Amino acid sequence: MSNDSSNPKKSSLSLQQRIRRSGTAIWKIFRRELRAFSRRPIFLMIMFVAPLGFLWMFTSLMQSGLPTKLPAALVDEDDTHVTRQLTRILGAMEETHFVLQTKSFTEARKAMQRGEIYGIFRIPKGTTEAALTQRQPVISFYTNDSYYIAASLLMKDMRKMSEMAGLAMTRETMRARGYRDDQIMGTIQPIVIESHPLGNPHLNYSVVLSNLIVPGLVMLVIMLTTSYSLGNEWKRGRQRKLYNMAGRQTWVAVVGKLLPQTMLYTLIFWLIDLVFYSYLQFPCQCGISRMMLWGVLAVLASQGLGLLLFEAFPGMMRMAMSACSLLGVMQFSLAGFSFPVSAMDRPFQWLSNIFPLHHYFLIYVNQALNGYSISYAWTNVAALVGIALLPWLFSFRLTDAFLNKDYKA
Repeated sequence: MSNDSSNPKKSSLSLQQRIRRSGTAIWKIFRRELRAFSRRPIFLMIMFVAPLGFLWMFTSLMQSGLPTKLPAALVDEDDTHVTRQLTRILGAMEETHFVLQTKSFTEARKAMQRGEIYGIFRIPKGTTEAALTQRQPVISFYTNDSYYIAASLLMKDMRKMSEMAGLAMTRETMRARGYRDDQIMGTIQPIVIESHPLGNPHLNYSVVLSNLIVPGLVMLVIMLTTSYSLGNEWKRGRQRKLYNMAGRQTWVAVVGKLLPQTMLYTLIFWLIDLVFYSYLQFPCQCGISRMMLWGVLAVLASQGLGLLLFEAFPGMMRMAMSACSLLGVMQFSLAGFSFPVSAMDRPFQWLSNIFPLHHYFLIYVNQALNGYSISYAWTNVAALVGIALLPWLFSFRLTDAFLNKDYKA
């Protein structure tokens, strides 16, 4: 005699039936979400139009890659052929544009106070004479660091120009003493320095900023829409109907609910990759297909974090969305592309590990910019997978919310 419960064939068939039933439930919830999108076009616009708007805004805003022709003032009180030559060289630099040339420092200072210029380059009277007689002239420059990026770029140009001015004065002195040009250059520049920027050889700001700000904003939208779409079930009092439709399985309800968003956001990430690495020709050492794979992980991790925050405030859509907004904005500061994580205080270093953008940034630098082996960034890949799976450890809170909690504002 054989026991039916111990029959492997029947057990296997039962498992197949459970899988088929779960798949059918996911498909029903998936179609239900698609119909909901058609009834709420504003929700679809936030999911689709907003990310594309971020992409268009930042790629067009930083189309030149680096701010150029920043307005500055030149105060040449010396007005000699040497200082005029220095002025022409500085004016030819890409980031500097002298919109004001005057002999009055007061006039230039007032222009900076009005916000018309970002910097002042001042050559005091007697500079050429002091240099030729081996005295030490002083060349000064001023930058308005209230505008940090503009001031930093101008300071770089003006510092370089100040160093070149000293070399030019030395060259004129040695020429007056009869030295040949090859002897002069061997004295004033005995070592020639070559710079080789790696990863971003053109020093294009958009390569770093657009590649992180645009995906970061999309991740923020993903977190918000994840909490909103789940919380909306409680707000409309349909959470138990969804739970029953899922066969009273929490994971089926969540997968069916979020699958349309996962597919849409994945397509958006792929479109961003195509625009960045194919159309704009940003550096991509690993190939577009691999960056698309990391985009899928970023979408799943962002949904995982949004779901985790909803589990922290089950049934309270506003609280969950507020938490998503707070952490979503914090991740820009703690991602590491504006300020290195290693230089932060220890608690902030720990906190940065919960943000998908931080791990996506490290993978992007490792793969797209440097083209290293993924073995150097496997911990970040594992972190994205872990963030995506972390909510399932607390799924009991969501199950309890489906059965026992009503909407709370």
